Amino acid sequence: MYEEKPMDGADEQPTLREKAYESFTRHLLARDVRPGQFVSQRRLVELTGLTLGAIRELIPRLEAEGLIKTVPQRGLQIAHIDLNLIREAFQLRLFLEKEAVALFTQSATDDTIAAMLATHREIVAAIEGGNASHELEGYAQAVDWGMHDAFIDALGNTIISNAYRVNSIKMRLISQERFRIDGRVGPVMGEHLRVLEAIERRNTNEAVEALAAHINHARSRALRL
Repeated sequence: MYEEKPMDGADEQPTLREKAYESFTRHLLARDVRPGQFVSQRRLVELTGLTLGAIRELIPRLEAEGLIKTVPQRGLQIAHIDLNLIREAFQLRLFLEKEAVALFTQSATDDTIAAMLATHREIVAAIEGGNASHELEGYAQAVDWGMHDAFIDALGNTIISNAYRVNSIKMRLISQERFRIDGRVGPVMGEHLRVLEAIERRNTNEAVEALAAHINHARSRALRL
């Protein structure tokens, strides 16, 4: 039986589009382009090392996700960090993570919880021992995001994970602009420990309340600044 084959290169396009997306978001989070900045398609080609065709295919996705917008007569503008974006990003994060941590509290293995607690306690011990290095802050930031991502991953829902991933990019941009963990590693890790210790006790209500308090504290800092 005749089997229709894709046109030459057609099966490679999704991979190319994904590479363009990953390259753009990597440069965005590395602050090679900044929130509110105007960029040209040619600049994005230079930045990502990809073709103009790949960039043109990428732009509708970035616009749909709110990471970039087309401004008439001015060009492409990177998402601007304003109060409305902060409120909406935190609201979505809170809705998703409260449900996620509730499930995580009941489904996570004892070993998983113990490992997360151990990592956080090691960071707290390092801080109490006088370690205020940028390396520790960078590590703590990665642990911070890793904990939240673990809660979402526990849902096992691709639709939610994709929505959270896009919002997470915006949250990281907000964090860079408004409330980096620098100088606040101790308090942040303390808030995390309250969440994780409630999870260890399998106390769903307490875990949800501690997580909500943690997210709302970050939201208040971002809005206040």
